[in-house]
Amino acid sequence: MSLSSLIGPQIPFLRRYARALSGSQASGDAYVSALLEALLTDTSVFNRDAEPREEIYRLFSRLWNAMPINSEPGETKEANLTDRRLEAITPLPRQAFLLTAVEGFDAESAARVLGVEPAELERLVAAAGREIGAQVASTVAIIEDEPLIAMDLETLVESLGHKVVGMARTRAEAVTLARATRPGLVLADIRLADGSSGLDAVNEILESMGVPVIFITAYPESLLTGHKPEPAFLISKPFRAETVKAIVSQALFFNEMARPAQRRSA
Repeated sequence: MSLSSLIGPQIPFLRRYARALSGSQASGDAYVSALLEALLTDTSVFNRDAEPREEIYRLFSRLWNAMPINSEPGETKEANLTDRRLEAITPLPRQAFLLTAVEGFDAESAARVLGVEPAELERLVAAAGREIGAQVASTVAIIEDEPLIAMDLETLVESLGHKVVGMARTRAEAVTLARATRPGLVLADIRLADGSSGLDAVNEILESMGVPVIFITAYPESLLTGHKPEPAFLISKPFRAETVKAIVSQALFFNEMARPAQRRSA
C-alpha cells in the first residue's frame, strides 16, 4: 500500500489537532504541510507496520515538540474562547488532553504518540484537568446512594477546583437538590437507595435546566443498549480516580451549557 493511501485519510483529523494545538487554522495547516514535505523527502521515517493514524500523529508530535516556540503556552488574539482556553493549558498536558478527549486515542495509543510511558500520560491528562478546572470552575451535584463512593467523588471533584453543592441518595432528593442549587455538572449513579432510578432523576432534572451529566455506574449495559439515545459521558464502577478527573474536565470544557457560558450571558 502506498504511503499516500496510508496517511491521506488521516490528514483532515491531523489538521483539526494541529489547529487546536497552534490556535489558528493557518498555523496548524503550516505544521501539517511541513510534516508532509518531510515525509516526501524521507519516507523511511514512517513505520508502515504501525497503525497509520497513530504513526502520523506520532511523527507530527515529534515535529511539533522539536520546535522551542511550542514549549510555552501561546496566545492568539483572534482565537475563540475554546481555543484560548486550550492555549492556556501547559503544552504537554494540552497535547495529552486533545489526543484523548478530542482525537479519541486510548491512553496507551496517546502515550505512544507522545513518546511517554502510560503513567506519564495519566499525569499529563490529570494536569490538564487541573488547569481546565481553574478556567471553568463549576458547581457539582452528586447523585449516589453509597456514602463512601459519594465522598470519594467529592474529593476528586474538589481536587480539580470545583465545588460540590450537595449529595442525593434518591430520585426525589436529586431533583430537589438540582432545582435548589442549579449545578453546572451532575454526577449520577443509576440505581439509588430507595430503588428509584438515577436515570429518571436526570431526565426530570433536564426538563427544567440544561446541564452536562456524567453517569457513574456498575451497570453500564443498562445505558449502552444501542436502541435509544445514550449518554455522552459514562464511567464504569469500580472507577479510577484519573478517569473521573479526565471525564469531568471534558464534560465541563466542551459543554456549551456549562456555567461559565451562563455567567457571560447573564
